[in-house]
Amino acid sequence: MKIVLLGAKGMLGRALQAEFEQTNVVAALDQDEVDITNEEMVRRLVSKVKPEVIINAAAYTNVDGAEIDRETAQAVNEIGVGNIARVAEEIDAVLVHYSTDYVFDGKKQAGYKEDDLPGPAVNSYGASKLAGERLLKTINPKFYLIRTAWLYGAGGKNFVDTMVGLGQQLAGRGREQQELRVVNDQWGSPTYTVDLAQATRRILDGRLPWGIYHLVNDGVTTWYELAVKIFENIQQDVTVTPVASTEYPRPAKRPTWSVLINEKGPKLRAWQNALAEYLGGGMMDNESPKSR
Repeated sequence: MKIVLLGAKGMLGRALQAEFEQTNVVAALDQDEVDITNEEMVRRLVSKVKPEVIINAAAYTNVDGAEIDRETAQAVNEIGVGNIARVAEEIDAVLVHYSTDYVFDGKKQAGYKEDDLPGPAVNSYGASKLAGERLLKTINPKFYLIRTAWLYGAGGKNFVDTMVGLGQQLAGRGREQQELRVVNDQWGSPTYTVDLAQATRRILDGRLPWGIYHLVNDGVTTWYELAVKIFENIQQDVTVTPVASTEYPRPAKRPTWSVLINEKGPKLRAWQNALAEYLGGGMMDNESPKSR
């Protein structure tokens, strides 16, 4: 199985490289090697190796930044996806593309299944990802559209690493100053990049039917509860205080019930177990797999 991986140096891209390193990944490319908003560049670099599978982990993921720079978010998350989909269709390749829980409005407390209609997105990032989804589905029928949520892993900015870093900063202060305030009114499923990469491989190896898959670690929590569990794992005595989202206004609104339900794809382990593994050593792996 000849694979081209796009977005290879990102947080998810690193995990995908590690997972597929024993297979025939003929090219692992990042934004310094291919601009996915340039269709001819994508066609030139991908067509010459004629892969059977294109895995697209490239995306504009700065949620707050997308409110300011909507043009760039749209260029990468919509136009770029369309370019990749057209090239994949031309060479009859399977396209694996990743999207987000933010394509939903976050009002459904029961969570969102794969066949639930997305939209309207509550922020510009979610809108750009939803536009990319819709464009993909009109171009190339041979796709795996994988939605995930609350992603963390080695090699990228994420909530887990941020909490660990803040805890280290607080460690030298007096006990009364060792407090973090974290929102407790947004729900979702923290997802480890390693587990997502492994599930992606199971989908490809199993030749599952084309379509939409929701892949997140099992279970639902809040950012506050996740922060508490992080400090329990690293055995650091930090006081975490739950607060409402209104106390921390951000440029981009976040969906309240950001819960994805997996009814079709491989099941991922409980988020607590994945988090414990990451904090037990996975986050210390800063060696980036080499691009081929």
